[in-house]
Amino acid sequence: MPGEQRKPSIAVLLPCYNEEVTIGKVVRDFRAALPDATVYVYDNNSTDRTAEIATAEGAVVRREPRQGKGNVIRAMFEDIDADVYVMADGDDTYPADAAPAMVNKVVEGYDMVIGDRLSSTYFQENKRPFHNFGNRLVRGSINGLFGAHVTDIMTGYRAFSFTFAKTYPVLSRGFEVETEMTIHSLNNNLKLYEMPIQYRDRPAGSVSKLDTVGDGIKVLSTIFRMIREYKPLPFFGGSGVIIGLLGFLLTGSVLVDFWHTGMVSRFPTLIGSVMMIVAGLLLISTGIILDNMAKNDRKRFVIDANNAAFLRRHVMGESD
Repeated sequence: MPGEQRKPSIAVLLPCYNEEVTIGKVVRDFRAALPDATVYVYDNNSTDRTAEIATAEGAVVRREPRQGKGNVIRAMFEDIDADVYVMADGDDTYPADAAPAMVNKVVEGYDMVIGDRLSSTYFQENKRPFHNFGNRLVRGSINGLFGAHVTDIMTGYRAFSFTFAKTYPVLSRGFEVETEMTIHSLNNNLKLYEMPIQYRDRPAGSVSKLDTVGDGIKVLSTIFRMIREYKPLPFFGGSGVIIGLLGFLLTGSVLVDFWHTGMVSRFPTLIGSVMMIVAGLLLISTGIILDNMAKNDRKRFVIDANNAAFLRRHVMGESD
């Protein structure tokens, strides 16, 4: 009827790799919590019965041959159109009953809702101390560099708007994708909302696919890369200032010797220090140029987001 508000379409996204122990319960829980949603299970080359069980429970099962969670999320966002996306893991560590509240926040206008594990039960439930240390390290690094106050940077339980899903460039291939999402959102000043959730550890028989050292290195590498891309002025400019100051100090020591003796006795030091000053100035100049380019990229992102929002309203308006 005219004037009647259309219900938002909801897609539950479950990237899975060998989750036959838990995927059936996860699909049932989300179908119960969000009865109007479509549950999608993307099977990432599983060698067990994950796809078969998910299909039997009523999920739409698709396969993604490119290994890695980042590749799966990229395929999900490309393939699926919905007003609201809810993403969780297939390992039954996230409560499905929190999903309706997350959906409501997206409907209210938030770009991304973060299921915050760290404010509730994560550190009691998670039995892997290096994972806990890694979460604290990543959280402190990103919040410090972006002036933010996000509690859970690496959670896999999130809800997204249509605009976010269609404008977020998924570059990471593996588990570092959650960190990339958060940095992308902070850099582009998107509307984020953190919602504490009750985290539970994997049930018996379910095996984590995380490699604490290997994936930890990938996450830190992602942070390093994205700071270089999104914060080029402090990254290059800060290095340039340090190198330039060292060069000035060394040059000053040579000039002090010259003042007292009338001779330059340390030519290698003088040449090296002058080169350090030049390198520092070049790094500062590089940082300024790249910072202007990064600002232009943020402007283009706003335009792309506006275009995506307009397209969604136009398409949905025609379908109504």
